[in-house]
Amino acid sequence: MIAGALGYEWSVKYSKLNLCAVKGSTVVMEANYTHPTDDTVTNMFWFINPVKGVEATDLSNESGYSGRVKYLGDKQNHFSLRLSDVKKSDENMYYFRFITTKDKFKGVPGITLRVTDLQLIAPAEVTEGESVILTCKTTCSLTDPTFIWYKNTHDLTTKTFKSNELHLQRVSSEDAGSYTCAVRGSEHLPSPAHNLSVRYPPKNVFISFSGEIVEGSSVNLTCSSDANPPVETYTWFNRTTSVGKGKNFTISKVSAEDSGEYKCMCSNEVGHQNSTSVTLNVLYSPKNISVFISSSGEKVEGSSVTLTCSSNSNPPVETYTWFKENEASPVGSGQSYRALQSGLYYCEVQNKLGSERSAAVSITITPSANQDEVLYAKVVRQRAVDLGDAGSSAAITSASGEDEVQYANVKFTRTGAEDRSSNAEDLTVIYGNMK
Repeated sequence: MIAGALGYEWSVKYSKLNLCAVKGSTVVMEANYTHPTDDTVTNMFWFINPVKGVEATDLSNESGYSGRVKYLGDKQNHFSLRLSDVKKSDENMYYFRFITTKDKFKGVPGITLRVTDLQLIAPAEVTEGESVILTCKTTCSLTDPTFIWYKNTHDLTTKTFKSNELHLQRVSSEDAGSYTCAVRGSEHLPSPAHNLSVRYPPKNVFISFSGEIVEGSSVNLTCSSDANPPVETYTWFNRTTSVGKGKNFTISKVSAEDSGEYKCMCSNEVGHQNSTSVTLNVLYSPKNISVFISSSGEKVEGSSVTLTCSSNSNPPVETYTWFKENEASPVGSGQSYRALQSGLYYCEVQNKLGSERSAAVSITITPSANQDEVLYAKVVRQRAVDLGDAGSSAAITSASGEDEVQYANVKFTRTGAEDRSSNAEDLTVIYGNMK
């Protein structure tokens, strides 16, 4: 140091001797100086690369610094250098020099500037459920930095981090994405993006297929899922039986027997997951039409017999129609039909996909052994009937008045003579229900 006339010394003091700046940012170097009070400062500047015996060159005139250097301060003990758009090539030692009317002075040692990129250090992939640390790395120590983290270009959190580490606990698939870090004040200069891949077993497994499935058509089931790494194997099950492999399962000519519950299982190197079951509902026109008789055998004693029509059908049968052979028009409808006459009968069933008829069944209806032949008559009034030359008469009796006649007794006799001989017609007492 050189003592001044009034005791003041020549001096230069830097606020910091080591500076670390993010590439592309702006850095400020500050210097405070003193000199004898009887001197007047005539020039001040910053420079680099001093050479003994050679006058220093003002940094603002150096090649490569043009337009990036700005001096701040006054001639009253403070003078700063603001260097913008810092480059890696700017790494150097920077000196402040001032010149007075009597002498010149430089601050030694100068300020060492180092320039760093931001690098995000993290594993390329992590398995779901694990923890991971992301580190925003620099090659030199920034001064009191505040770190900001981004995921997919959006602020990861409203919080800031004094530490250069971001901790993710129990990672899930939602944590996968492109991460960057930056320093407060230089948010426009983030690190290169780092893609974090999260490995997880298949999830959201589901089966899709289109439209109604009609017997004889082709049906294609597709299994989809979300997985990382991608699904390696797809296995198809009909209930618990394995029926196929691959993302798609196709039945070229589907039949009713293919109906049932199907599911797929997706597997990758992390794990596996089953889909929920889907029901394959195969639609078909009526088949296997049968007619059942209410009593055993085709020959039935009595006045009628009930026939019942059954079939397999999906969707269910909409109409049942009954026919008697050799008759053009239907004789009945509904799943059951009461036949009153002997003959060949069959039923025809129909749903929205088609119709089918049964084979004809033969029905013979005979009176039962204890069943009287029934004659119906309407009795108008009681009267005697002349039987002509035979001299016979018939007496018909019934309930009187307009009351309903339940039974009538009809008896044929001869007037004043004995009954007819045995070669005459038998006379029969017949009962009938009369209305």
